[in-house]
Amino acid sequence: MLLNDLLGSDVVDDQGQRLGEVSDVRFAVDAAPGQLLSKARVVGMVVSPRTAASFLGYERRGLTQPWPVAQLLRWRHRGSFLVLWEDIAVMGPREVTLRPGFTAYESTLES
Repeated sequence: MLLNDLLGSDVVDDQGQRLGEVSDVRFAVDAAPGQLLSKARVVGMVVSPRTAASFLGYERRGLTQPWPVAQLLRWRHRGSFLVLWEDIAVMGPREVTLRPGFTAYESTLES
């Protein structure tokens, strides 16, 4: 599956209740850069209850300019949360199902 296939997918809980759409995927880099790129691993995905549109980097708390854009995107993505990779039960072609008892983490990052 390509990352582009996952973005915009509906996200449901184990009971089938729609929680939102995949708007972003978070990665972690655990090692020093190699010859070309560092190896990255998927940490989880960001679920937005209103839109699958990108945060455009404004999920980072230190990014506030231009002010109208930052405010609009934060408002549009209010209620978004991060779900860890381990909490994903099934990934289908258009839907992601979370495992029972999944944890929703705050989706903003420190700058």
